[in-house]
Amino acid sequence: MPCWYDGPLASFDTETTGIDVERDRIVSAALVVQETPRSVPRVTRWLVNPGVPIPEAAVAVHGLTAEHLALNGRWPSPVMEEIARALTDQSLAGRPLIVMNAPFDLTLLDRELRRHRAASLQHYLGTHPLSVLDPRVLDKHLDRYRKGRRTLSDLCAEYGVELTGAHDAAADADAALQVVRALGRRFAERLESLSPAELHTRQAVWHAAQARGLEAWFARNGTEEAVDPHWPMRPDLPAAA
Repeated sequence: MPCWYDGPLASFDTETTGIDVERDRIVSAALVVQETPRSVPRVTRWLVNPGVPIPEAAVAVHGLTAEHLALNGRWPSPVMEEIARALTDQSLAGRPLIVMNAPFDLTLLDRELRRHRAASLQHYLGTHPLSVLDPRVLDKHLDRYRKGRRTLSDLCAEYGVELTGAHDAAADADAALQVVRALGRRFAERLESLSPAELHTRQAVWHAAQARGLEAWFARNGTEEAVDPHWPMRPDLPAAA
């Protein structure tokens, strides 16, 4: 029986109006499903007209202008519903879900669901929680002393994965999936005995430790910057008084 990293995997990614999970919006998203390393991936894409201005800095990253989204995008409400149900289907099918920097994409999706559907991501998942695999957290834990950045493009270079069309949601989701397969094979002795559900639980602990380490690094360099320790999703902000 193949190990989880050679079995069915799904991968999710978004492109957005910015990096604030509480205020920014999803403009595109993709879900990539691959049953085996040799299977042709199945790709579902969503394009969203968020109904808000698209900052020039965001357009410079993903190339999606307000004009293009107005002509080709759909309104957020039905799209967020479809995405939430598609991720729930992956959980029901028992497929681990790969999300690079999961606290960003999953928190942003949760906030979009609350904004447009008056329901949380957890509402859709119900009693079928996701088993999330975050290549950023996994790589940082398994190869913690390697120097350099750990962006998706950096991980692709490290694990020999071709990344074409970076900052396209489908291209990034597929690349993250292939990184996790390669990472699994490289660290097979440490990973093959752990199920995706067990890895999900451990990654929450690893990410919290990584956040504390990053905060300490900031402090040593004269910057008091907080790093959120929650994974795979950030908690709700407290209600305003």
